[in-house]
Amino acid sequence: MQKLLQHKTLLLLLLPAMSLITSCQKEFDPKDYSAYLQGEIINPTSNYVLFCKDNEVIDTLFLDENNKFYKKFDSLTPGMYIYKHNPEFQYVYFDKNDSLTLRLNSKDFDHSIIFSGRGAEKNNFLMNLTVKNIMDETEGYSAFDVSPGKFSKRIDSVHAARTTYYLRNKAIINWSEDFDLYAKAKLDLHFYSLKELYPTAHFVRTDEDVRKKLPSDYYAYRKKINFNDDRLLKYSSFTKYLAIMLNTIVNEPEDEIIPDNKFDKYIDKLNIVDTLIKNPKVKNAIFDNIAFIYLLEDQNLNNNDVFLERYFELSTDKNQHNEIIQIQQAIQNLKYEKKLPEVPLVNAKSEKVSINSIINKKTLMFFWTKNGMAHADAAHQLAAELKSEIPNIDIVSICIDGDQGEWLNIIKKYPAKGIIELRSDDFNQMKDQWIITKIQRSMILDKDGSIVDPFINIFDKNFESLLK
Repeated sequence: MQKLLQHKTLLLLLLPAMSLITSCQKEFDPKDYSAYLQGEIINPTSNYVLFCKDNEVIDTLFLDENNKFYKKFDSLTPGMYIYKHNPEFQYVYFDKNDSLTLRLNSKDFDHSIIFSGRGAEKNNFLMNLTVKNIMDETEGYSAFDVSPGKFSKRIDSVHAARTTYYLRNKAIINWSEDFDLYAKAKLDLHFYSLKELYPTAHFVRTDEDVRKKLPSDYYAYRKKINFNDDRLLKYSSFTKYLAIMLNTIVNEPEDEIIPDNKFDKYIDKLNIVDTLIKNPKVKNAIFDNIAFIYLLEDQNLNNNDVFLERYFELSTDKNQHNEIIQIQQAIQNLKYEKKLPEVPLVNAKSEKVSINSIINKKTLMFFWTKNGMAHADAAHQLAAELKSEIPNIDIVSICIDGDQGEWLNIIKKYPAKGIIELRSDDFNQMKDQWIITKIQRSMILDKDGSIVDPFINIFDKNFESLLK
């Protein structure tokens, strides 16, 4: 009797909570695809967040006076999205009717991201996996020093442990099959990338070529990868792995492990993709990416026509051909001994500046962004040292973004004499005309303004010799 009373008492205590849970449960309209995204940015670098799908901006979410944002999407197709707060970005997955609250600190972007609300569990899992992968990459370079057997044993062990972590969360959260595609890709392709990198990284760190010492089944994991799923086409885990894998395949054991002849290797990559990938959408996108990277590499520009002939033979995406042709034409305008096309530039007095009118010495020109101050500081410091060592050169520093007042406040910290500070007044035009796609990009011009080297990194080892 006493146990019966205890059970009745417990049931009476639970009833209000059960009623509350029941009353809070929402019956979702099968035709309702609304979703919510709100959040807070600590230490924001701008006053907005970009919300994107496959790198296309869907909406701009502006921060209020408390650095918070809020957006209701009347209809949002379930799937993977991207949010960007320059210069960083990260992924967020929405199921039907998810309502997510995001909080992050821009000074510790990936490590600070926390989600709450409906749909938070799967996104927090994805971020936890991302952080674990980042830690592997930043702390694990010494792992490449060991023999192939020891390396494989360690990588396979960590992969197995993380797979257990993935399976446990999959069972608890019970996420969708579509989300599982991205979660599994982030898990597996991270370790596959490390295995692809091992032979080259081991050679760089130890000067030992182990490619012929690898077990015969070392690359067996490649057979597990579905290269034809176009949902992964814009997913960095997939695109990063594919780029690393192609580099590995084109550097066969009989070749130099770090080849000098990049031209032939890029044509090899086109041919490999043509054989490996059957889905035309995926294949064309990878062709475009290879062509884009090749055209921006520090390569022999006279080889472009031969490379593009093969690209046009294989690619069936006629619309993308025009963009590749435009890039090639822009690069042709940056050939050796030509002069730079004019683009909108202003000086500290807000005066328009013609780049070709201010060049009268051999000149180094480098670029920086207000959203990457570590690079800006390092580049300015190196430029000042170069000016001190080679006083008969000019140095032009170009900020690619920001308004005039903001830029003037920043350059106060760079008082080095002999550095000409300019600001781009239309970055899109400069990006298209000068092919500015990497902030590390620099140029060297001769005293008459003609181009000496249009594609060089200011931090390259042989950089100084080109200025003398």
